[in-house]
Amino acid sequence: MEKEIEKNLEVKDTEKTEKSEKVEKTDRKPRKSNDTAVKREKRQRQPKLYEEEVISIGRVTKVTKGGRHFRFSAVVVVGDKKGKVGLGTGKSNEVPDAIKKASQAAAKNVVKVSIIEDRTIPHEAIGVCGASKVMLKPANKGTGVKAGGPVRSVLEMAGVKDILSKSLGSSTKVNMAYATLEALKSQKTIEEVARLRGKKVEEIR
Repeated sequence: MEKEIEKNLEVKDTEKTEKSEKVEKTDRKPRKSNDTAVKREKRQRQPKLYEEEVISIGRVTKVTKGGRHFRFSAVVVVGDKKGKVGLGTGKSNEVPDAIKKASQAAAKNVVKVSIIEDRTIPHEAIGVCGASKVMLKPANKGTGVKAGGPVRSVLEMAGVKDILSKSLGSSTKVNMAYATLEALKSQKTIEEVARLRGKKVEEIR
């Protein structure tokens, strides 16, 4: 009898230990891998494709019964300083949000600009936007960027190092920036002109 009782007790003990092990296994939650954290770090560390510069920030005030409501607009130019440049505008109730929207819009509107010798433009051009007119002229090496305000910002982001410029119309910042971009977009190198005409470069020269 005593042996049977001991056997029954041993069986009960083994059953209890098995149950406790099962409970422990179910309680243990699988640990999340660090893949998500690594992905976040990679996303944060990714360098920006384009540099950006704020040209202007405007504020509009709307007066209502409840008080004054402010809304902000921003104009941003982006570029890689290697011939790619873009302009964008954004509006929001906060300045940082307006700048973010403008930079995103500018990145979508990036265009390739013709630059010779990695420093100046191929020929003279006049860009028009609204009442603004901007004239651009190529310059000798070492001249620098002879421009101011939004014209300078656009030219520097495009990667132009030697240039002469003159504003011939309205001095509205937004229109001046877009006029400068139009003048840059109209640039064509001698190779491009020869290709369009179906001739050799020597024949054009």
